[in-house]
Amino acid sequence: METSSRVKVLRQVHCRAQSRPSPGPDFRLSSWPAGMPVIVRKEIPHVGAQMLITDIDGQRYTAIASNQEHGQLADLDVSHRLMARCEVRIRNAKDSGFANLPFKSFTAKKLWCHVVMMATEVMAWTQMIGFKDTKARCWEPKKLRARLFEIGGKLAKRARQTALHLAATAPEIQLLLQRVKRIAVLYPP
Repeated sequence: METSSRVKVLRQVHCRAQSRPSPGPDFRLSSWPAGMPVIVRKEIPHVGAQMLITDIDGQRYTAIASNQEHGQLADLDVSHRLMARCEVRIRNAKDSGFANLPFKSFTAKKLWCHVVMMATEVMAWTQMIGFKDTKARCWEPKKLRARLFEIGGKLAKRARQTALHLAATAPEIQLLLQRVKRIAVLYPP
């Protein structure tokens, strides 16, 4: 079944690239340049993703068409993935506060945008440097806040030193402590 569905999808893409009628939806590519590369990728949708009517056998097929005349198809795939990473960063910024501007004055809104941009940058670099090779590397801002940034703690001052005591029962406390040590080793104060 999987092989036949893959053949159907590839046949539709091939027919569309050749500007011939295909068994699927009617797309006319006659105005597109001849020899345009089309990359088709089959992937398993992430957990919780809404399945589409075009998803076959639980697999999601995505096609990339490009008018890039030189270079390898692998380079085109890398550029597409970099664009997707950029879109993820934009979505994370919206989740962090860009979606709502809580002030009426332009100056306050401008300040709000700068604070949100700074917070988004700090989160992105923390994930790239501090949480490399962990599951927290891919977490969305909401999950980062719930699991790491909202761990309870208490500041204690004694003998001219300040110590932070974190809740030992927090589910991700070990991950946080390991990664703070990693950042401290990489970038000493």
